[in-house]
Amino acid sequence: MNKGDTLHMRAMLRSSIAGAGLAALLLGSVSCGDVSRTGRSPALLVIQSLEGASGADPQAFSGFLLSDVQTLVTQVVEGAEVRVPTIFNDIGQATLRLEPKDRGLSGTGGTVSPLNQVVLNRYHIVYRRADGRNTPGVDVPYAVDGALTATIGESPVTVAFEMVRHQAKLEPPLRPLASFGGRLFISSFADVTFYGADLAGNEIQATGTISVSFSDYADPE
Repeated sequence: MNKGDTLHMRAMLRSSIAGAGLAALLLGSVSCGDVSRTGRSPALLVIQSLEGASGADPQAFSGFLLSDVQTLVTQVVEGAEVRVPTIFNDIGQATLRLEPKDRGLSGTGGTVSPLNQVVLNRYHIVYRRADGRNTPGVDVPYAVDGALTATIGESPVTVAFEMVRHQAKLEPPLRPLASFGGRLFISSFADVTFYGADLAGNEIQATGTISVSFSDYADPE
């Protein structure tokens, strides 16, 4: 073997090693990314539906929420009927279930074992606007954190939570909407994230989004 052949083989060897190292690096990056997105749990937490209802009519759930910042309620005061400004909190409900990660790969119709059931423990809501003006307390209400306990398996489970708190309607930017004292409407998105862990201790979460429009809407008679 002459000197030229030796140099050529060394160059090919270095190229192979570099290529293998790059492939391993890329594979590691993809794997880490998948883990950060889906977690270590063998199941995915799926939000089948996300709905909201005005506190003035808490049974009327819908795929969007018209949040009334102030509702006039008829009350009897000293023998006379008067319309009293009242603040209601708004309610949300979500239907969730678990989906095994390997159902499509195994081809055996895998199911979620009892150990893989997820217990939800809290939720977090962030409000944002399409125009990018998202300063809490100025453009949108402050974020909400709340406690929640529910056990989720493959069968859908519906959980209730507080979508808009009373306090938010007493603070800017919602308070100035009452009696049309400022802006007429604030249109926003509410990103609702549910957090929990399966019975093996693996953390899991899922996020859903619902449209929320704030205003001083017409009150029911």
